[in-house]
Amino acid sequence: MSVPGRGTEDWERPMDGGRTAPGQSESLTEILACVSREALQGEGLHEIMQNIVDCLVRKLPVAIASILLLDHAGTHFTHEVYAGDLYLQQPVGLPWPVSIGAAGRCVRTGVAQLIADVDDDPDYVAGNAAVRAEYLVPIRHRERFLGVLNIESTRTDFLTAETCAAFDAIADQVAGAIHLARIAAELESANRRLQELSMRDGLTGIANRRCFDERLATSWALLARESGVLALALVDADHFKDLNDACGHLYGDECLRELARICTQAAVRESDLAARYGGEELVVLLPGCELEDALRIGEGLRARVEALAMRHPRSAIAGHLTVSVGVSAVRPVAALRPEALIAAADNALYAAKAAGRNRVAGCAVAGAPSLAA
Repeated sequence: MSVPGRGTEDWERPMDGGRTAPGQSESLTEILACVSREALQGEGLHEIMQNIVDCLVRKLPVAIASILLLDHAGTHFTHEVYAGDLYLQQPVGLPWPVSIGAAGRCVRTGVAQLIADVDDDPDYVAGNAAVRAEYLVPIRHRERFLGVLNIESTRTDFLTAETCAAFDAIADQVAGAIHLARIAAELESANRRLQELSMRDGLTGIANRRCFDERLATSWALLARESGVLALALVDADHFKDLNDACGHLYGDECLRELARICTQAAVRESDLAARYGGEELVVLLPGCELEDALRIGEGLRARVEALAMRHPRSAIAGHLTVSVGVSAVRPVAALRPEALIAAADNALYAAKAAGRNRVAGCAVAGAPSLAA
């Protein structure tokens, strides 16, 4: 198939003696450079592969260029991208076992498959009736079989030895691009996991102080722009040191995990956050929550802890673990800092403890505008 502007003549007329025409060599160099560029600049494996096949059909007189990726076991094709002037009908749904088709034969044998006339190949699975010839090249990185580069032509005389050798070189470059993309994806995934771990409390599994501080700052800035309300409930286990002394730290840790679970249940909206603030203190951040509603949430939390009746032989309040809760709410403004909300909730917590513990108290933020504003 002759396509204007793709250097068709350079790829169809090898020089005498089997040497590659200068124009073909220059075009191959340009394509290899394009593949390398996509490996470095593409966002994610799918985009990189798509850009590579787009590059091939843009620069070469091929009807269809596609890349089929294998699963880790090498038994199924799981991902395909293609480009070209012809529509490629997927005859077999993904995942596609390597026991089917010429692409599968390429994987099974481990060698390139040249199909000079698709009518003569018993394994050929038609994707478009106009295709007359196909070349399938293994994509390998070192010893790992990554997939297959598939080139399809509407002509039976296009896939010469020189042309196939060029596609072999391109497949090697594609293998490097796919490997780099996968390494980059694995690094990004590992970094995300590390980031998530760095924001989690190791004992309770909920957000840690660092995560809370960042979320508080973000919520404060957002609600300051929107003139919204931000509430905070500070939760403290009553006489927790006495609990550890009486029952041991392992039991104390189990109690903290139960408190964390109850706090998480109180953080019902996506914007809410339950976090371990430090020691036996936990916190529930409630963006968009008025003081009255936050007090109600705090009371529900306190009641659920009491209903669990976790044993506490040295409590001066009851024979089970209880919590005190300090609640505050504020409409963030530029003149205030987020720490003012924490200080108000801490004052409320102190008031709850001074009043006998196992209760909820609220406190206004000093210097803050009225919540009714």
